[in-house]
Amino acid sequence: MSTVLVTGGAGFIGSRLVHLLLGAGHSVTVLDNLSPQIHGPNPEHSPLYGSIRGRVKFIRGDVTNREDWSRSLTGQEVIVHLAAETGTGQSMYQIERYSSVNVRGTALMLDLLANEKHSVRRVVIASSRAVYGEGQYSCGACGDVYPDTRRTQRLTAGEFEPQCPRCGGCVAVRPTVESAPFRPASIYGITKQTQEQLVASCCTALGIPYVVFRYQNVYGPGQSLANPYTGILSVFSTRILNGNAIDIYEDGEESRDFVLVDDVAAATLMGVEHNGIDGCALNVGTGRGVTVREVADLLCKLYGIDVPIAVSGRFRPGDIRHAIADTSKVSKVLGFKPQIAFEDGLARFASWVKTQSVETDRYDESVEEMDRRGLMGRKR
Repeated sequence: MSTVLVTGGAGFIGSRLVHLLLGAGHSVTVLDNLSPQIHGPNPEHSPLYGSIRGRVKFIRGDVTNREDWSRSLTGQEVIVHLAAETGTGQSMYQIERYSSVNVRGTALMLDLLANEKHSVRRVVIASSRAVYGEGQYSCGACGDVYPDTRRTQRLTAGEFEPQCPRCGGCVAVRPTVESAPFRPASIYGITKQTQEQLVASCCTALGIPYVVFRYQNVYGPGQSLANPYTGILSVFSTRILNGNAIDIYEDGEESRDFVLVDDVAAATLMGVEHNGIDGCALNVGTGRGVTVREVADLLCKLYGIDVPIAVSGRFRPGDIRHAIADTSKVSKVLGFKPQIAFEDGLARFASWVKTQSVETDRYDESVEEMDRRGLMGRKR
């Protein structure tokens, strides 16, 4: 068994992972700043934090603070680095914050590994499918292609599907493989790409095995219902329970690969315990895309509440059209396969939401903030 440091270990994914690590006999230390955006205005009363409090060595600190990193690393054999700022839209105007936490925070960890005595023998890092940008498509004339970031002019014209970057023709989405090129379309995606490259370069030079997990859209019980910047399932749920209309961007046919948090935590535990995967980057998803319109309809049905669903034609710079993971590599090298189908996982999520207090709906406020900054567009 190992001593494991989990940064962000009081968060949505991190707390789930901590339970699995403890159940497997590992000794766990958590470094977390208990961000109010995740844990609410009174973080000490956060259910996520409460689920691990007293069961781990907990250090309330920040990954942007060298001293917090230094005291957290003492005696650790494995680092699982989950702590990050997430969310495409917010990243497009909180650039310094995202870069500081995601890039500088990782750089501090690596600087300590390079310059201080330690016992770390493995690094596991949480990345994102955002590093791919639009990802992988097939063109009838050109074969597999990786489209450019969609331009505002085309989005304004209601032309939402990517084009072939070679011939400009129509393309069909394909599950994106790990060997696809980095082509992030958002500041968030850029920070995750940089994070990956920092870890790959430094850990290789230091001889420290590492593995990168590129999570798809993670959802499930415990997800913040108060944060209007990440997680469309949470955003839509809060809208529905407040009796407010759902605003669907573009034409509603954009799709995402939703993977339950329990499956993500299980895959990450495998990365901690499995030998022979050094230097791997692995997609963690289901390999299935679900449209945003389908999500809205399913949630209304699960809650038994009909609210207006408006397909507005609005769009955000940095958003991508489709996200579907090729999961053959993670299946082959780890034997990982998601256990929960989306419909079953969504039902679990909705059942949990019904047990929670209805949160104040701050979605309109978040959209107005982005609109003021010129980060919202609309189809003509």
